[in-house]
Amino acid sequence: MTIFAAVTTGMGTGALSTIQVFGNSPEALIKQIFRPRGTRPPVFKTGDILIGTICQGDQVIDEVTIGCEGPATFAIHCHGNPLIVELIMEQLQRCGATLLTAEQLLAKTLMAQQLTDTIAVEAKLAQAEARTLQGTKIVANQLNAGLGKKARHWLANIAEISLETITAEAAQILQESQAAKLIICGCTVVLAGPPNSGKSTLANHLAGRRKSIVTGVRGTTRDWVEATCQIGPLSVTLIDTAGLGAELLGSEDTVEQAAREKTTQILERADLVMLVLDVSRPAEELDRQIIEKLAGKNVIGVLNKSDLPARFDTGTLPRTFSNIVRISAREGTGIGRLKEEICRTVGVADVDPHQPVCFTTRQETLLKQITTAQSAQDAASIITELLSGPVRV
Repeated sequence: MTIFAAVTTGMGTGALSTIQVFGNSPEALIKQIFRPRGTRPPVFKTGDILIGTICQGDQVIDEVTIGCEGPATFAIHCHGNPLIVELIMEQLQRCGATLLTAEQLLAKTLMAQQLTDTIAVEAKLAQAEARTLQGTKIVANQLNAGLGKKARHWLANIAEISLETITAEAAQILQESQAAKLIICGCTVVLAGPPNSGKSTLANHLAGRRKSIVTGVRGTTRDWVEATCQIGPLSVTLIDTAGLGAELLGSEDTVEQAAREKTTQILERADLVMLVLDVSRPAEELDRQIIEKLAGKNVIGVLNKSDLPARFDTGTLPRTFSNIVRISAREGTGIGRLKEEICRTVGVADVDPHQPVCFTTRQETLLKQITTAQSAQDAASIITELLSGPVRV
């Protein structure tokens, strides 16, 4: 086994950064670049912390502490300046270390601990990336009470369980995983609609802070603004888009066209779209191209400014808009009902954290293969791959 190194702290400037070094006798590599404080040569014992400098030749890169976490694992704690971190990583690479991402290094560390259960390794990796506490619980439950348990049950009883039962259960897991993955990985919610319908005010209210420019001038938001907030069990990325109304259709203004094209692109990756409309104005002609983009997506019709006299004819809305919520973003009324509808529409309102779900692309691919298995022998082979195949990071 070679020696690997990865930065395990977040990107950007910080007070401190940590570089993990793991592999076959990494202390030999550390000794090439580390000069301990004092005159004694460094002695690496598990649990010890050494103070000194990382050097490139005679040049000092940074003063650091090195934690001896085990015979094969060291943690270099340096200043968080990205340039310093980069220089130390370059030194490690010059001395023979293979540079990895934090996720890749964690996967290799876990596999070196002789964890043969691939789902268990993937769960430990996913827990570190889960966006919410509920997402962490869902992933943790896949070890003994979720996907891992179900797969082991299939394999142990492959001769007794019918192939039809296994394929049906695999299909059910795939379906239930859609909502669970939103809780684990986060949910993208896009606010779309005509100019001055109140999208920015609503985005600010949901985010709990001012992220968008709010004025009485129609079409103030000509770009998109992003914010993160918590709605129920979801970590939600809110995207407040440029207004899209009848007056923008066929506009030759390059800024208007660019904003409209950007909104169209954002809609394509949305998990949920909130179409925000002003009920105090007569129904406007909506962008038909945008309406077409909403086909097949989770959509909530948000009738805003309900504190004003209603002049909007809801009969003009497409029949596919069955989820409609009335709010006043300015007054803050109806927001609780809207949050409940968001969770219900994307399917996370009643997710059981103990149910089997897949949470990696590898697992999803193999479960899809199980649903089309032609024999019990084929299914057993795929299930074995699910339980003990290589981790992909």
